[in-house]
Amino acid sequence: MPHYLCHEQPDLLDFEASVTASRPGAVLLSRSALHPGGGGQVCDTAGLTHAHGIARITGIALEDGQYWHMLDAPLELAGEVHVSIDAQRRSTLAQLHTATHILNALVYQAFDGALVTGAQINADGVGRMDFDLPDADNDILRSLEGPINDVIRQGIDVRTYHVDLRDAQATPGLIRSLSVAPPPTPDGTVRIVEIGELDRQACGGTHLSNTAQSRPVRLTKIENKGRRNRRVRIELV
Repeated sequence: MPHYLCHEQPDLLDFEASVTASRPGAVLLSRSALHPGGGGQVCDTAGLTHAHGIARITGIALEDGQYWHMLDAPLELAGEVHVSIDAQRRSTLAQLHTATHILNALVYQAFDGALVTGAQINADGVGRMDFDLPDADNDILRSLEGPINDVIRQGIDVRTYHVDLRDAQATPGLIRSLSVAPPPTPDGTVRIVEIGELDRQACGGTHLSNTAQSRPVRLTKIENKGRRNRRVRIELV
């Protein structure tokens, strides 16, 4: 997990860059503030203004350690470009990802450290989290909607920082996934997202700076996916 520019400057939604390589329908940029996606979260999209017009960045592909920005037309570009990230999409993803961390924290507390088995965070404000909960009472999971929205209304600050990977691995609760850990940065650290005193865990996604920036959420469905897995579907309202 590199030190993404979107982590270092989360409010940078418009920026200049140079095309360093190009092929039909894709470019490499000298710098990029788009989040490339990962950990269940879809990537940012953006408009790209070039010498001959405007194209859309519709996706990001990691190839041989480089992030190719996929375009909506088979263009081969060169020179300087201006990039405008879709602010509404970024905001929706940050709201939903922050809300899933609140859900995760409450499940972790209510079910004795239950771990995450999967997640999906979509740009339409709908997502899901899967938990290793073989004996869970689904009514208890449904009852967490109110506490999640209480945390949102409280306006709790959200901050991020990096810790050494070995320290993260040795600290119970910092890495919440049952089978997948966030990859470290080149300098051997992992990014931590902290929501006041409620939650602290490793994550590479985009987040709010305060929970009150989020819309309320609704838990739309609880599903049993196999003997151990519980799937909680969540949406912004």
